[in-house]
Amino acid sequence: MGDSSQRPDYEKIDMSARGGGAVPTAFANQVAYCENAGAPITARVVAAIWAAIEGGLDNALARRIAQWQGAPLADALPLRIAGGLHSLHLSADEPALLPIYRGIGADDASIVANAMQAHEARLLPWLDGPPQTNEAGRSSNFIAAMLWLADQGLPPRFQCLEIGSSAGINLMLDRYRYDLGGVEVGPADAAMHFKPEWQGAPPPDHPIAIVSTRGCDVAPVDLTDAAQALRLKAYIWPEHSVRFERMEAAIAAAKVARPDIAGMNAADFVEAELAKPQEPGTTRMLMHSIVWQYVPQDQQERITAAMEAAGARATRETPLAWVSVEADRTVHRHMLRVRYWPGGERSIQLAWSHPHGADIDWIAG
Repeated sequence: MGDSSQRPDYEKIDMSARGGGAVPTAFANQVAYCENAGAPITARVVAAIWAAIEGGLDNALARRIAQWQGAPLADALPLRIAGGLHSLHLSADEPALLPIYRGIGADDASIVANAMQAHEARLLPWLDGPPQTNEAGRSSNFIAAMLWLADQGLPPRFQCLEIGSSAGINLMLDRYRYDLGGVEVGPADAAMHFKPEWQGAPPPDHPIAIVSTRGCDVAPVDLTDAAQALRLKAYIWPEHSVRFERMEAAIAAAKVARPDIAGMNAADFVEAELAKPQEPGTTRMLMHSIVWQYVPQDQQERITAAMEAAGARATRETPLAWVSVEADRTVHRHMLRVRYWPGGERSIQLAWSHPHGADIDWIAG
């Protein structure tokens, strides 16, 4: 299971593709991606959106989607509009959508076309920015990576920095409890418990501690604000009911102590945080999940340069790690990857992961 060569041979996808057939390709890829991730209702909604447009829906909303100026797959265009439609369903403002979200047979394209026509003004702003969720289940990947890094000899006390934190749900990862292939981590009175389906050998069973967490987002979301919380819920795939339960638990946790999120872009944040003194005996760890595709190219380059420069300065007492959980669209899975210093950069893929933390296929041995 752990060998990527055993994965299905999907069509190679260019995340940066624009114009021409890029938009229909993005919708088709998103449908396949959702189906592979156990989200048939979301796949159905995404398919219906494009079917409505192909079927002749012609308004400002449909034209903006069909003539998308950016890279539709990297921009998560299908999920932007799908989130808007889900918000109509959650607020009960478009009852005609009910059969789709309940999994009942219906004329999906007609229903969605009517909704996109009737609620055009309300749906247009959903195209202005990428989806925001930061699903709590992804935290299992970060904890597994910390266990592995500690087993490599890095200090097991972690200073966590996150880019694209959204509402900071993963910044509260020290408040959750995890069962990772039988290795248990976290407080007994945890705000949430995670036990992903585990494949492969368990991660190292090593004591770890999280000494601090801080993140950034260009548009931080306040979980304690009901309207902002509802918007986050609209981005949750409706068939994943456990994610709604997790969202409520995250809201409750944020009301006890809000996560530390700076309102700034990813590159500025990383450069500023890396410039701060690092406490000896701690591992400074940059982490992100399903974020990198939304970071502009110039910022990606700045972050990479800053991390490599900081890695060159790293010591055994002040090491640096970079942990990412990002999509590989060629296999519709996510890679848990680690880069770490000192001693020159070392890089390894630790696992394949479900996008919402349902399962982890550990391949690091």
